[in-house]
Amino acid sequence: MGTRTAAGEDGMAEGTVQELPLEDAFDALEDIVARLESEDITLEESFQAYQKGMEILKYCNEKIDRVEKKVLKISEDGQTDEF
Repeated sequence: MGTRTAAGEDGMAEGTVQELPLEDAFDALEDIVARLESEDITLEESFQAYQKGMEILKYCNEKIDRVEKKVLKISEDGQTDEF
């Protein structure tokens, strides 16, 4: 599932973001930022890179939210406490 094929310059497969480790997603975001900062990127390429970056960022936020929820534990009296 975590395999990448037909990777673009950002190291990510074209299409939707798959279940990637957060570290790989953060690396892909860094690659996208570097491309956007490059002087030899077209307007269309920068728009596509921006869209892909936003998709990856949304994925990261959702994954972090899921992890935070797993870290919460339910105490004996039914209250939710931080782990």
